[in-house]
Amino acid sequence: MLAVLSLTASPGHAQNYPNRSDYLWVTVPDHRDWLYQTGEKATVDIQFYLYGMPVDTEITWSLSDDLQAADKTGTLKLKNGRATLNIGTRKTPGFRDLSLVATINGKKSKHHVKVGFSPEQIKPYTQEPADFWEFWQKQVASLKSTPLSYTRERAEEYCTDKIDCDLLKLNVDGQHSVYAYLSYPKNAKAGSCPISICPPGAGIKTIKEPLRHKYYAENGFLRLEMEIHGIDPRLPESTFREIQSAFAAKGNNYLENGLDNRDNYYMRHVYLALVRAVEMMTSLPEWDGKNVTFQGGSQGGALALIGAALCPNTTLTVANHPALSDMAAYAEKGRTGGYPHFNRVNAMLTPEKIKVMAYYDVVNFARHIACPVFMTWGYNDNVCPPTTSYAVWNTLKGEKESLITPVNEHWTSETTEYGHMVWVKNRLK
Repeated sequence: MLAVLSLTASPGHAQNYPNRSDYLWVTVPDHRDWLYQTGEKATVDIQFYLYGMPVDTEITWSLSDDLQAADKTGTLKLKNGRATLNIGTRKTPGFRDLSLVATINGKKSKHHVKVGFSPEQIKPYTQEPADFWEFWQKQVASLKSTPLSYTRERAEEYCTDKIDCDLLKLNVDGQHSVYAYLSYPKNAKAGSCPISICPPGAGIKTIKEPLRHKYYAENGFLRLEMEIHGIDPRLPESTFREIQSAFAAKGNNYLENGLDNRDNYYMRHVYLALVRAVEMMTSLPEWDGKNVTFQGGSQGGALALIGAALCPNTTLTVANHPALSDMAAYAEKGRTGGYPHFNRVNAMLTPEKIKVMAYYDVVNFARHIACPVFMTWGYNDNVCPPTTSYAVWNTLKGEKESLITPVNEHWTSETTEYGHMVWVKNRLK
């Protein structure tokens, strides 16, 4: 398996495969699955090419634990564009990250590759509060005081010859609403369609591609593509940018909003929106009366797992590299925590806020999931690091399957995404 990186990729969202780049890195760990036992030494074969030709040059390297500061550095000469580096080991379960830099004609080309050491032994830092489940049962029960209500109108621009699409505005709790696009087979018969709910990734943004997973509806599903902020997805992109800037430049600071109090945290109504979405979807006459599934990636992967825990009628769940996982782990020196990486924000890892985080952390919901779960994650991910994906995976108690794609950073291929639908379809009741 190869790990490669484009020079032209942006630093925050680097991709492993080159996109119209002159440069190519190839890094091959000496274990095929990139995994080692603690105490076992790992070796990486390094190759570097310009225009497809091997380059003889000196590169710099550094080593660190997953998302931690570098603890070893050095230089390495490539002969015929190639060299081998012994990167050592770890004494504790986790990942080591090898970062590489080549400077050619004054331009830097960067690359990194992570390998794991006994990751099946990774345990989350986050502990479940004694009243965790009681708290969330009360939150779900509070929705009963607000009757189910939503608006629904045809979204002609997203209808095809095979499926229809509607825009919904769903009332969550009388104070908050969320929008979603519902796609479904044309002329769907009553009682014929399983449900698939897709929460969004992080950010304040429109639902850019309501039909990005149109193959769900084409294969007979009622497919719901959600947003979480109650902002009409038909608004201009410029409006979303203005709203985003009102939070902060990065736009995801809603994840910090209200962490001083578990009853006031921003994500409280978002988690409850998942319950309301299931309530709405199971009220549709086309639902087959049996199958309720969640699927999502990153923040959406987190919400898919949380929805599965909060909605006992969930039958299957698919999650890619879930965010919001073991968020407080950074409180312990040397530990790797999950997105949104509160260690990078002043005054976010206080004892009070860490206590609140535990009520919203995916690892604690994972302990309460009863349905089968399919998870996908990569090792080179610096947004939702493999350490926290394993923390979730190792916490799941029920039936589970995984597709591990070591080379992946924070992305999944279209083939993998389609495979998720196939996995769900093959396991419908």
